[in-house]
Amino acid sequence: MGFHRKQSPSHLVSQLAKEFARALQARASGLGFSAGQFPILVELWEEDGLTQKQLLERVDVEQATMANTLSRMERDGLIERRPHPNDRRAQLVFLTPKGKELRDAAISAVCDADDALLQGFKRFEKELLLEFIRRVLENARAQNPATPGS
Repeated sequence: MGFHRKQSPSHLVSQLAKEFARALQARASGLGFSAGQFPILVELWEEDGLTQKQLLERVDVEQATMANTLSRMERDGLIERRPHPNDRRAQLVFLTPKGKELRDAAISAVCDADDALLQGFKRFEKELLLEFIRRVLENARAQNPATPGS
C-alpha cells in the first residue's frame, strides 16, 4: 500500500486550497484586502460588531492568526475596534466605511477566482463538485465535532 499524491483527496484538496488562495490574492491585492481577510470580511458584512471570540468561532483560524489579521485590517482601514459595552476585556470589531464599500468588489473577485479555477466545467459538474465538497466537509466535521462551521 503506497501513497500516491495524485490519488490522495487530502493532498489534492490541500493543493486546491492553495491555488484558490493564490487566485483570490491576485485579484484582491489591487482592491485593498488579502485572501486571508476575506472570511473575516464576510462575517462582518453579515453581522457587524462581533467580538474577536465570535469571529474565531466562525472562521477556522488560530487565535494568533486572527489577532494578527485584525491588526492588519485595522492598519489598512478596513475595521475599527471599539470597547464592548458590557465586558471590559472584550472589543467589538466593526467595518469602516472602506470595509463596507469593499463588499461588492471583493465578492466579484472571489467569483472571478472561482470561475477561473472551474473554467471548462459544465454547470452540473460544478454543482456535483460543490455537493461532493459539502459531503466531505460534513464527514470531516463528524470526525472532529469541535471544528468551526459545524
